Amino acid sequence: MAVEKIRIGIFGGSGYGGSELLRILLLHPQAEVALVTANEQAGKSVGEVHRNLYGLTELKFAAAPKDPGTLKDLDCVFLGLPHGQAMDVVPRLPGNVKVIDLSGDFRLRDKQTFAEHYGLEHTAMEVQASFVYGLTETNREEIKNARLIANPGCFATATLLGLAPLVAANMIDGHVIVDAKTGSSGSGNKPAANTHHPQRSNSFYAYKPFTHQHVPEIEQELQHVGDWTNELVFMTHSLPVSRGIFASIYAEMKTADSEHDVRKLFADFYRDSFFVRLVKGSPDINWVKMTNFCDLGFAVRGRQLVVFSAIDNLVKGAAGQAVQNMNLMFGLDEKTALMLTGSNP
Repeated sequence: MAVEKIRIGIFGGSGYGGSELLRILLLHPQAEVALVTANEQAGKSVGEVHRNLYGLTELKFAAAPKDPGTLKDLDCVFLGLPHGQAMDVVPRLPGNVKVIDLSGDFRLRDKQTFAEHYGLEHTAMEVQASFVYGLTETNREEIKNARLIANPGCFATATLLGLAPLVAANMIDGHVIVDAKTGSSGSGNKPAANTHHPQRSNSFYAYKPFTHQHVPEIEQELQHVGDWTNELVFMTHSLPVSRGIFASIYAEMKTADSEHDVRKLFADFYRDSFFVRLVKGSPDINWVKMTNFCDLGFAVRGRQLVVFSAIDNLVKGAAGQAVQNMNLMFGLDEKTALMLTGSNP
């Protein structure tokens, strides 16, 4: 007997995140994309806007419905909207529809912290209380039973996957320094003075020192993982590539463990996590591009440890992790439609 497909709506399908959601979901054996919105592109075919998807679908972009409450025939909605818009849409969606929000609207549990880091007043905190943080590898069981998922930020994903085993084992002594770098696609597909790729392609610079919006999200989840009371020093940099995040995470351990011991700790913590790969030496963003993998590597000197973390910011850092969470929410193998390989070179 044929299994009924999951009927999916995507709000905000014309950006890079929407493009990646479509690339994955159009080939998902249990998914049917029934609605994809993009107000500026309404009426245009998906293949006309996303040329990499040309010939794969007859779908056309639609204007966002004025009343999301009419979408009772959908099973799951992905929200790929600019920060501040999902908090208006989610409370008006039918109660039977599962929601995965890729923006930052529902990640933070404190209203004042949200306003401070996003520059917006949160208008739906009563709904936020029902959201589960969607870092699959640390919240798998909660995600399985959730209706509302706040998909993690890309920097947060790379950083948390590199720190979670250490925090859970209470191994860190003192502050942690995260030196993280991202490609230009993380800034979206609309060029701006500092984010347009021709500006970035031969450039390198830091931005948002001490103030990046993913910092409170990272600390909030570390407190969920273990007894996190350490200071986090988090610095982000613009990397002159189109996709990928590379984070170097520096910490001092309470005892002088060998690299073998650290690797065993991570292997045990992620033993059921197919998409976390432990590599020798440093990972390389080339080997995770276009995939849902997070590659982790290590270097140890006495009590000093550095964890290297590499992900594709658009896949494991956004659309791929969102689909991974959807799979769990609907009782599917979390790897479904995500057995994506990178290219060589």
